[in-house]
Amino acid sequence: MGFGLLASPTRLHMLWVLTQGGCDVTTLADRVGGTVSSVSQHLAKLKLGGVVESRREGRRQIYLASDPAVVTMVRLLVGRHRDESWNAVRQVGGGDA
Repeated sequence: MGFGLLASPTRLHMLWVLTQGGCDVTTLADRVGGTVSSVSQHLAKLKLGGVVESRREGRRQIYLASDPAVVTMVRLLVGRHRDESWNAVRQVGGGDA
């Protein structure tokens, strides 16, 4: 996997959602605030990069994060960013939130 795949904030957000569990393209588009068409294009790139896989459930295609190392990395990156954002909010807000 090239890190260029994760250079897109949309793809990083999508991958973060997929680390929480699999979902179809419509649900994923809703969660990341994108169009189904755009999300589908990003998913195709992530699949080609071996970062995402899919399985069929009835009529739906379910997408999952497939590389455990990438899942760990994304969780650490996003978790750290969320912690830093939370700390900044607490400092501005004066402490308890």
